[in-house]
Amino acid sequence: MSMEKKTIWDLHRDSLDEFRTKEKLPIAVVLDNVRSLNNIGSIFRTSDGFAVDHIALCGISATPPSAEIHKTALGAEDSVAWRYYADTLDAVRALHEDGWTVLALEQVKGSVALNDFRTEPGKKYAIVAGNEIDGVAQAVVDASDDCLEIPQRGTKHSLNVAVSTAIAIWHLFEQEL
Repeated sequence: MSMEKKTIWDLHRDSLDEFRTKEKLPIAVVLDNVRSLNNIGSIFRTSDGFAVDHIALCGISATPPSAEIHKTALGAEDSVAWRYYADTLDAVRALHEDGWTVLALEQVKGSVALNDFRTEPGKKYAIVAGNEIDGVAQAVVDASDDCLEIPQRGTKHSLNVAVSTAIAIWHLFEQEL
């Protein structure tokens, strides 16, 4: 069996115009004061890869255009829809008004282990990911519908925000929303 790497043509990827008009997964990402432009770019790239509906960039989270975001997004900042909110709570309110279920990705008492979380058909889910040091702000946790926690077994208390967001997106994606 040949293990030859696929070419760009073998992958049959959408053009930018095709991607913009295709149906997206009912998943949104909310970035609550994420400070690293590389993390933001990585989240854009993951969001493109799984056809996430949109990203809400909040507070100190930088917005495109940005050379630093582009370094890791590699153009996904042009394909994934995004909005900026000065206050993350405004983004959460807007999502709730539009019928989204808001899930904070945070370690809290009473959180649901990500591997135990099951989506419901017809629902739209927004994943809130937080600041690299402080996580998701308590007021945003309080305004969320639920909190998801990624089980871990190592010595560190958390994963990188871009990695955590990618894992959460994958978990929702694999449930074929």
